[in-house]
Amino acid sequence: MTAENAVQGLSIIIGVGASNGVGGALVHRFAKSGGPILVVGRTAEKIEAVAEEVRANGGTAHTQVCDVTSPDQVAALFDVAKEYGPLGSVLYNAGNNAIIPFEEVTPEQFEQFWRTGAYGAFLVAQQALKVMAAQGSGSFLVTGASASMRGKPNFAHFSSAKGALRNLTQSLARDYGPKGVHVGHVVIDGVVNGDMVRSRFADYLDAKGNNGALEPSAIAEAFWQLHVQHPSAWTHELDLRPFKEEW
Repeated sequence: MTAENAVQGLSIIIGVGASNGVGGALVHRFAKSGGPILVVGRTAEKIEAVAEEVRANGGTAHTQVCDVTSPDQVAALFDVAKEYGPLGSVLYNAGNNAIIPFEEVTPEQFEQFWRTGAYGAFLVAQQALKVMAAQGSGSFLVTGASASMRGKPNFAHFSSAKGALRNLTQSLARDYGPKGVHVGHVVIDGVVNGDMVRSRFADYLDAKGNNGALEPSAIAEAFWQLHVQHPSAWTHELDLRPFKEEW
């Protein structure tokens, strides 16, 4: 399988919720390549709705409900994926965020953020990278955050998980890059103008002004450009932020 063919292979998008979010935007952008898409998330109704949008536009989309913190479910996901052709890309977008003062974080909350943010990526990567290494091609791309780079008050639980994810992908990039696999970490350094944020913080988003929040479609385009990069000039880490974001 050549690098060119890998672009047209199956894309597995993990962590898909609402259509107008990062996960949904990734599905739609990668579907434009013409290759099949496997839409993965926790809620059957949400991922089926996104998949149906792809089908309505003439694309091929399948769905799979998966708890990324379950080794058995992740293994089953990749068993199902074998039915849909060679593996071109796996995008790990699972994770959530919440403002919690450090002394109020429960052990269960801390562990759950780590399990979804880092442990799940480990489980997925183990399955994906052995396939891609055997092919000699493919992309494994993950969604990072501002917290991947720096910890802030009230986000210790989230920052620790995202920092772990960043270091995991650095290790994997050094290990699997020479085997033909592009491992990339995309830092989303700013608020995303998606359904989830707008439903909770509409006034905050509006206060950001025109192009003051990251558009899901623009984020998805950056992921796509990483996937199709020429192997003589791969990017491992890409940070995205609105032009007016202070950093």
